[in-house]
Amino acid sequence: MRFPNRSTSIGQMINTYLAGQRQAEDHVIHLLFSANRWESAAEIERLIAEGTTVVLDRYYYSGIVYSTAKRVEGMDLDWCRHPEVGLQRPDVCVFLDVSAEVAEQRGGFGAERYEKAEMQGRVRELFGELRAKGREDGEDVVVVDAGRTVEEVQAEIWRVVEGTVKKVAAEGRGLRKVEAW
Repeated sequence: MRFPNRSTSIGQMINTYLAGQRQAEDHVIHLLFSANRWESAAEIERLIAEGTTVVLDRYYYSGIVYSTAKRVEGMDLDWCRHPEVGLQRPDVCVFLDVSAEVAEQRGGFGAERYEKAEMQGRVRELFGELRAKGREDGEDVVVVDAGRTVEEVQAEIWRVVEGTVKKVAAEGRGLRKVEAW
């Protein structure tokens, strides 16, 4: 499942914003991104209850980091995370770490509003802060060096995911929810 989910009415509003076709106040757009994740919450919970492993692309971790990266007064990690409280919490978040310079050289970079070198540098920095905060409440952000070959990155992601699946199965871990810090 990928976020934003552009197939919903909220997702379509987000899409026009990301494409630069619409402006929105930063708090409003953050809450729209969160609402877009909440639109899928029941489906995610159902899939997990059925025993399906759910992979989410750009879930709430990305949402709080990208909004915080804008440096808007009052929109720190804590504020941006608050609307996510109650959503399903991932067993692992794989952060594909790549320098803005390398990202710029790859296809498609710069097509959307947040794909700018300065913004990506700030996002990278904030994922480090999120990792530090995450350790306090058990959230597990794993950094994968995405500056390597596709095959090397794929192998590393698989190693992380496979290890997480085994750990969750061994612990008999049930559904977890995002909790307030």
